[in-house]
Amino acid sequence: MTTYHFVGIKGTGMSSLAQILHDSGEKIQGSDVEKHFFTQEVLEEKNIEILPFSSKNIQAGLTIIAGNAFNEEHEEIKEAKKLGLPFYWYHEFLGEWLQQYTSIAVTGAHGKTSTTGLLAHVLSENYPTSYLIGDGTGRGHENSKYFAFEACEYRRHFLSYYPDYAIMTNIDFDHPDYFKSVDDVFEAFQQMAKQVKKGIIACGDDDHLQHIQANVPVLYYGFADTNDFQAQNIRESSEGTTFDVFVRNNFYDTFMIPQFGNHTVLNALSVIAICHYEEMPAEEIKKMSTFKGVKRRFTEKEWGNQILVDDYAHHPIEITATIDSARKKYGERPVVAIFQPHTFTRTKTFLHEFAESLKLADYIYLCDIFGSAREDQGKLTIENLQELIPDSHVLTLEDTAQLKNFNDGVLLFMGAGDIQKFQNAYENMK
Repeated sequence: MTTYHFVGIKGTGMSSLAQILHDSGEKIQGSDVEKHFFTQEVLEEKNIEILPFSSKNIQAGLTIIAGNAFNEEHEEIKEAKKLGLPFYWYHEFLGEWLQQYTSIAVTGAHGKTSTTGLLAHVLSENYPTSYLIGDGTGRGHENSKYFAFEACEYRRHFLSYYPDYAIMTNIDFDHPDYFKSVDDVFEAFQQMAKQVKKGIIACGDDDHLQHIQANVPVLYYGFADTNDFQAQNIRESSEGTTFDVFVRNNFYDTFMIPQFGNHTVLNALSVIAICHYEEMPAEEIKKMSTFKGVKRRFTEKEWGNQILVDDYAHHPIEITATIDSARKKYGERPVVAIFQPHTFTRTKTFLHEFAESLKLADYIYLCDIFGSAREDQGKLTIENLQELIPDSHVLTLEDTAQLKNFNDGVLLFMGAGDIQKFQNAYENMK
């Protein structure tokens, strides 16, 4: 029996994978920086030891799994290589682990985490299921039939996976520090498609995905009537969104999800399609109506007369979708965007698109750019974005009190960095 040591265990994927192995009866420990991350809470609940980074953590008898945020120069990785211990990068280990199950990869530029969460919920309600969600949630089941997991395209890491099925939500230009263009992104997804063993569920409303070539059947879903699975008659109420599903233009059934926005209907449609393909009855699939959502994806809290929303949106398309959800759920209430850009390269690449998407809110506050460990600080500043958005304001931790002015507002705290500290500062204001 080896002990698995996770280098960077607080990372969202790493935390999820550690939980899966723990639940499957393996011995787990890990290391990370001492700063608090929301992902560590569930690790602590499971009594998984989290150590500060140190080469002394690396001992004989360990199997090392290293997070993709690190490189060969990390002190623990260097020590592991020196001792000749079994060593895997996160995506390499995951690629081997999933071979035990009927695996379903969920990939795409946007919507991966929410779709993986919904798929995991529906499968788990009906069958023993293991899953890895990119919000830091993972679950292992020793008798799992299915393994649902989020597969990230960044640095082509998802090419370590040979899944039975893949859901592809969309193809868009993101991670400009790695990908050169949307065509470069498409090539990565095209390569991934060739590795899928049984079938692909792809959004047919996405122009790029219509050109995907594969060695397995490709089923399309979306709003257009050319799709194999089509959503029609979308109705919104205070409980959520109801819609009819047509399979190859024949009425199939009516489904309800407790979320809002067209992007959430598309996510649900992809899950319906894969479950239908696996011959699950509609009554089992309808258990999506009890899905509570995933962490940091439109996570709501009532605060006096306000609604505070924590959301991972860090790309213009995602900001647009989050604002759309707020409008559909809360009608006439003012929408206040509080946005922290994530990485200098992404901010520079999408500067004008960020401005246009944020203008969909009624009031806009901008926080300093959150730089990545992989890049040097650019010459870009938050003021470059502010100049493109009339009447926007730069928000600091010391002056969050001004957010009290929006008495019945919906405050959207958006970003992939540490935007939560602004929400925490606001909530803890004296």
